[in-house]
Amino acid sequence: MNSLQNKVALITGSSRGLGKAIAERYAGLGANIVLNYTNNKNAADQVLSNIKAMGVEAIAVQADISKPAEITRLFEEAKTAFQKIDIVVANAGVELVDVPVENFTEEQFDKLFTLNTKGAFFTLQEAAKHVSDGGRIINISSSTTVYPFEGVALYGGSKTAPKYLVEVLAKEIGGRGVTVNSIIPYAVSDAGIFTDPTEPSIKWLIEANPMKRMAHVDDVANVAEFFASDLSSFVSGQHLLVNGGASH
Repeated sequence: MNSLQNKVALITGSSRGLGKAIAERYAGLGANIVLNYTNNKNAADQVLSNIKAMGVEAIAVQADISKPAEITRLFEEAKTAFQKIDIVVANAGVELVDVPVENFTEEQFDKLFTLNTKGAFFTLQEAAKHVSDGGRIINISSSTTVYPFEGVALYGGSKTAPKYLVEVLAKEIGGRGVTVNSIIPYAVSDAGIFTDPTEPSIKWLIEANPMKRMAHVDDVANVAEFFASDLSSFVSGQHLLVNGGASH
């Protein structure tokens, strides 16, 4: 079994969904946790309670990841609380689908690129500055960056640039023994926007997948566990698809 005993993990956007699942997985492996949320303090407090019940230490920090100054403050508060950061997961993001290129607006562009691109870039930058030697940096991407389809130009586009940064950063800080990787999930049934099984788009996603299902948060947490552990110590600059063998 992997152990993250005495490690400190910071996960952005961790009051719900994938971020919550990853934070709770790391806590179960012994890591102390820095949770992050934007607005929903009640949800963050519930996750904080769940994690502390596992016998580890944890804090929840409100910070808007679309604002670099708040990202900086998040890392400063984490270092103040725990003196170090060993694992960073850049997870915070927003989804948008079913919007053709001819229809998307400047407001939608700004919303997605400010959080999914700018937020991820500055989170990864702060991670590079603060993560311990031998640490782990993980970017949560999207399978739309690998298999484009109609209606996801803004979302897939906003998630593509951070993948490039992952490859550059892996080269720049690899000498410190730090690994930098992306997880690329398929549509997730118990997180994000794909939660209504009666929706035609969800039925299509299930039928089009060789395993005849969508991803679950635990599927993504499994890979996040691998990338955070010693098992991945020589895996860096990579983008791992978690998509059940789908080719779309």
